[in-house]
Amino acid sequence: MKKLSIKFILFSLMISCISCNDEWKNEQFKNYVSFKAPLENEGITNIYIRYHGDKKTVFQQPLIVSGSATNEKSMTVHLAVDPDTLNVLNYERYQNREDYYYIALKSEYFSIPTTVTINAGENTALMNIDFTMKDIDLVNKWVLPLTILDDPSYDYLANPRKNYRKALLRINPFNDYSGTYSGTALKTSMKGYENETPIVKDEIRSYVVDENTIFFYAGNIDEERQDRRNYKIYATFNKTGGVTFRADNPTIKFQVNKDASYTVNEQMDAVRPYLLHRYITINNIEYNYTDYTMVPGVGIDYIVSGSLILERQLNTQIPDEDQSIEW
Repeated sequence: MKKLSIKFILFSLMISCISCNDEWKNEQFKNYVSFKAPLENEGITNIYIRYHGDKKTVFQQPLIVSGSATNEKSMTVHLAVDPDTLNVLNYERYQNREDYYYIALKSEYFSIPTTVTINAGENTALMNIDFTMKDIDLVNKWVLPLTILDDPSYDYLANPRKNYRKALLRINPFNDYSGTYSGTALKTSMKGYENETPIVKDEIRSYVVDENTIFFYAGNIDEERQDRRNYKIYATFNKTGGVTFRADNPTIKFQVNKDASYTVNEQMDAVRPYLLHRYITINNIEYNYTDYTMVPGVGIDYIVSGSLILERQLNTQIPDEDQSIEW
């Protein structure tokens, strides 16, 4: 009797296992179409695009089909720019601080396809976005807001979750010299108080102007300042190792006191031998400027001196430079 019971139990387990295996042959979830654009702390997705002036640069935005089994049908996914979602994000995050708002990227800087095909037997496709960044002003925080359109007549289902159906791509053009510099060796002091404790920032972000020029904000000014546009300092790098600084707002009384230079050093990572560390150091920085808006009617003079260091990490196993940089 015991033997019969054991045989019955084993037989039942075998049937159960076969049933479970058969279930996995079928789709367990809806085949929703989504963007692969994970949100970061600011509620957007940062993308990095090599600056080529008036030449076109292609960024490939992935589309994915959810599910536990391979997609079995061809889909024509309809896409569009979606400024409404960006407007909602701006108000919910920044309320009346409109100087913090992300700005929808102007159509002159990009073009997108209206449809992308995901072939049967594939769960991914790439949406080619063409960017042309010449003369873009990165004082503005440009974002390209995209959406997957949904309609009963379409041959697919857009993901019902907003964060998957939408993509808010913050545009970060880059050249060889742009990025976030370490600012711990750069001192900002009020004129006449140079022996007092200076202002030092951990990081100083720089932005692309053209292939050889970046800008950053003077002294201790950054994206938090409503009037940051007035305090742009341009740095142009030449092939012989020199750096030329200038400002386009005469009211800040910008004056350079030393001839700056830069060096480039490279070092392979001690732990990850495929990773290259490239360091760009700007030496002999010294300039004066006047902050004329912090205190209405009163100009405050500052002296900025020291150096800046940018580290860029490159994965040498990836031939495409745009993809090899670890941001």
